[in-house]
Amino acid sequence: MAASPVRSASGTWAVISDLVADTVAQSSALSRDEAVQAMSAAEALGRMLIAAGHLQQHPIILVAGKVHCEITTVSGTAALTLEENLNPVPGAAGADDFTIHLPSPAPLQEQVKAAADGHARLSDAVPPDPETKAAHSGLLIDREALRRAVTQR
Repeated sequence: MAASPVRSASGTWAVISDLVADTVAQSSALSRDEAVQAMSAAEALGRMLIAAGHLQQHPIILVAGKVHCEITTVSGTAALTLEENLNPVPGAAGADDFTIHLPSPAPLQEQVKAAADGHARLSDAVPPDPETKAAHSGLLIDREALRRAVTQR
């Protein structure tokens, strides 16, 4: 996502908000409006994170179903040549829940906590690792152990 000189912090936040809302809207169980409300609750903080350059190193992470989307910004001359992907991230169609994890850099930790406390879909907690989430979403039955137990009888 390109920040200044291509976009203002407000303009960049609006694009990020639309990307999050459009990604969440793929699920029939989730509401685009709820994503818009969550992003609106974090707007002032988001503009600060963008303006101070924090979103260049610390992403906002949307977790929705199979989606684990890290959103960062680029500024300066790199923003002029950046090819952005602003399409909704595929994979949220089956999601029944979503969380927007906000980065919490040292100078803005209190503001991040206040924003996260302001809406149930916002979090200042460390997001789940995509690999960890995938590891826990597997089968709960050890088929190989069952096969061995049956053949030993």
